[in-house]
Amino acid sequence: MDLLNALVALTNFLIIPAVSYGSQLALGALGVTLIYGILRFSNFAHGDTMAFGAMATILFTWLLQSWGVSLGPLPTALLALPVGIAATALLLMGTDRVIYRFYREQKAKPVILVIVSMGVMFVMNGLVRFIIGVDDQRFADGERFIITAREFRNMTGLEEGLALKSTAVLTVVVAIIVVAVLFWFLNKTRTGKSMRAFSDNEDLALLSGINPERVVMITWIIVAALATVAGTLYGLDKSFKPFTYFQLLLPIFASAIVGGLGNPLGAIAGGFVIAFSEVTITYAFKKVVGYIAPWYESDGLIQLLSTDYKFAVSFAILIVVLLFRPTGLFRGKAL
Repeated sequence: MDLLNALVALTNFLIIPAVSYGSQLALGALGVTLIYGILRFSNFAHGDTMAFGAMATILFTWLLQSWGVSLGPLPTALLALPVGIAATALLLMGTDRVIYRFYREQKAKPVILVIVSMGVMFVMNGLVRFIIGVDDQRFADGERFIITAREFRNMTGLEEGLALKSTAVLTVVVAIIVVAVLFWFLNKTRTGKSMRAFSDNEDLALLSGINPERVVMITWIIVAALATVAGTLYGLDKSFKPFTYFQLLLPIFASAIVGGLGNPLGAIAGGFVIAFSEVTITYAFKKVVGYIAPWYESDGLIQLLSTDYKFAVSFAILIVVLLFRPTGLFRGKAL
């Protein structure tokens, strides 16, 4: 019985949060890896792109809620997602037309585009804070839990309860659908194949009649969709605060690099590696150890690192990967 209680505690506080967080990181890392694979630069503005997409979704969600529109047990934000994606796509295509296009035409080195993206990042960050403010914004509605800890204890008779948040399940389900649609698009459609060809060999793709500007435009639209979905899911699961998305940039880049920058499958794997590493290393195992070894007494939380060092875990993993396997778990630089 104590072993089952320990397993439930691990599932409740480690496995479910890590799977949910990993799904959010995977979607964010997919956007980063698509830009790197096709446009050939690391986009440091991606975290704030997620913030902008989530903000646009939140504003329309509030409008729908004021009209009395809802999805019952599901968050109203799901209805607002298309509007958030459209607003983010317009922002990214406008930014590309005004800023990035000039540097592409000048055949600027990737490092120049990285520096430019940092400037875009600060502008986006300021824009989001100006529009929606700097405080936490809660917009989640619908059912909060699929099953509560009390209900689980009553059903099983265990001392430990399992609380399954609806947003955690929603995050995983939506992430699976988005990833499946993306891989189908890249591998089965003519446009997706042209994007892969452009990524593999730009000169050969141009000789084959592929329109580079069309590829760039579609890339930004896909990135807008991925960023908005990832940002909204993160906001529903936790809460929306603009600065949080700026902090998410490190684990998102770590996910993309660990998996193999430029490789979509690697981005997904890297997202879960980073998420499970962060959650496991900062998790307090005192309760679990209490169930497994009740004779062991500890004054501490039996925690490898405090949650204050959560992002330091991403940084450490990133350094190790860059030192010993720069191409990541999967070979990067290719779609």
